[in-house]
Amino acid sequence: METILERILFEKRKEIKGLKELKRKEMQKEMTYSLIQQLEQANTLSVIAEFKRASPSKGDINIHLNPAEQAKHYSENGAAAISVLTDATFFKGSFHDLRLVRESVDIPILCKDFIIDQVQIDLAKENGANIILLIAAALTPSELSELYGYAIQQNLEVLMEVHDEADLEKAFKVGPKIIGINNRNLRTFEVDLAVTERLAPSISSFGSYVISESGIFTNTDAKRVSDAGASGVLVGEALMRSGDLATSMNDLMVPNLKGAKQ
Repeated sequence: METILERILFEKRKEIKGLKELKRKEMQKEMTYSLIQQLEQANTLSVIAEFKRASPSKGDINIHLNPAEQAKHYSENGAAAISVLTDATFFKGSFHDLRLVRESVDIPILCKDFIIDQVQIDLAKENGANIILLIAAALTPSELSELYGYAIQQNLEVLMEVHDEADLEKAFKVGPKIIGINNRNLRTFEVDLAVTERLAPSISSFGSYVISESGIFTNTDAKRVSDAGASGVLVGEALMRSGDLATSMNDLMVPNLKGAKQ
C-alpha cells in the first residue's frame, strides 16, 4: 500500500521537470541570517514559526492569511526563524510565499519542502531562504550527502529531519549541525512527542542542535521536548490557528539552558 510520503515524492519528481524549465528570477542580494547563531545565543526554547496554509493530515488550516503580515507578527513576537511551506500540491504553498516573507522580516527563513533536487535549493536561495530542510526518510544516504554538500556550498544552513533510528544513522554520517526530530511519522502521519524523547539524547551527544517538529501546541508540550534536550521547536498549525499569537508564542518559549550549547 502506498504511503503518504511515497505519494508526495511521486508528485514531487513530476514537479522537478517543470521547475527546471521555469524562467528563473534574478537572484536577490544575499541576506545572511543564521539559525545556528540564534540557537547558540538563546536561553529559551527557540521557536521556528511556520507559515503553513494546509497539510495532507489536517486539510486547510488557514489559507487566507497573508504571508508577509503573518511573518511580521511572528518576528514581532520573538520567533527565532520562520519556516515557509513551498510545496503546492499537498500544502498549498509556493516560492512566492517564501519571497514575500523574506521581504517582510530580518530573521532566518527556512524553506520547508520535500527537497530531492538541486534546483529546489537554488530556488530556495533565490527567493530568500537561509535554511533548507532535508528529510532523511525521503533520500538515499548518497542523495542526502550530495544535497547537504550542495546547500552548504550555497552558503545555506541545513535542518536535517529524522523520525527514527535508521534516519538518525543516515544523518550522523553526514554530520549536520541542526537535526530536526519529526514527531509525525511521514508514512502514517501519526504524531507522538515520545519520538523526541527517544532520539534527542543521541543527537545531543553527537553535538548537534535538536529541533522538535510536529505535535507541539502548548506550554506543557514545549517543556516536555525542552526537558528531552531540544533547543528549538518548529510549530505551524498551533500558530496559524491562534487567536492570540503573543500568548501562544510566549507559552512556547520556555527556559532552555539545557538544550543550548554551553
